[in-house]
Amino acid sequence: MFKPNQNHSNRSSKQYQNLIYKPNYIKPVAKKEIIDYLETLYPIWENRFSDSNPPPEGEPNRELLRPVYWLGNWQFASLDYYHPPKGIRNRCVQAEEYPSVLRKIVSEVEAEVRQNFSPKDVPDKWHLNTCLINFYGNKIIADPETGKVKKMDCARVGEHKDFEPGPVASISFGERAFFQFVKSEGKQQQSHMVLQQWLDDSSLQIFGGDKFKKQLFHRVQRVEDKGKLGSELFAGLHTTSFETRRINFTFRYVPTEHIFDLKELPDNIQKDLKPYVSQLATHSDFWKQQLD
Repeated sequence: MFKPNQNHSNRSSKQYQNLIYKPNYIKPVAKKEIIDYLETLYPIWENRFSDSNPPPEGEPNRELLRPVYWLGNWQFASLDYYHPPKGIRNRCVQAEEYPSVLRKIVSEVEAEVRQNFSPKDVPDKWHLNTCLINFYGNKIIADPETGKVKKMDCARVGEHKDFEPGPVASISFGERAFFQFVKSEGKQQQSHMVLQQWLDDSSLQIFGGDKFKKQLFHRVQRVEDKGKLGSELFAGLHTTSFETRRINFTFRYVPTEHIFDLKELPDNIQKDLKPYVSQLATHSDFWKQQLD
């Protein structure tokens, strides 16, 4: 249950309209299927900018804090993500379909939303057709001169909003994450925490409506690093230079007319994306076909 200014309760509750949290939502059999599926993926490291979308003057390009993978459609960071009303073209590229275990979960979550959310907060044709898989943990950095290795904790996300229309759903695996909704007063002032919650292994979170999508920002403050849950659960993942403690699947909705095949994108953008697609294609028949 989400409670203002508390961080210890994880009971499910309808205390807040358009906000649902359900611990232990993913049952062990489905969880194993999902982990097995994750072990077939090869997440990539993306840069935030590209030749067609350069960084602000005086700033370098930078790598994202964590490896990622997308399903349904891929919003490459260098395309500046999906950000209506202006940022809708050339932002979302057709990607691999959900595996059957995720299709079943998505169908159940969509039914949950339609049963519990006001129709005014669920857009026409809404369905959860895009999924960002975020890998949270430690980046492994080796000193090229000494060979010494250090770990940088990348298990956090700064405050932001999800601009895709309609409710957002996420499922979490591994170590629990400290999630907050905050009210931002601007860059020069400290954000005010409104609600906070630990997101546990196998839990489901859904939020939507004006309050949680438009008025408030959200962030992941930290992911616990006290046990072996993450290291044992994610031992078979194909992440490079990274130690995973938590994985989160975030499901959102992008209108079909805003999803483009790779070959429909302008040549300069295809050029920007080619290194990523080539990397994906080494392990994915879908992305190999996109190159062909």
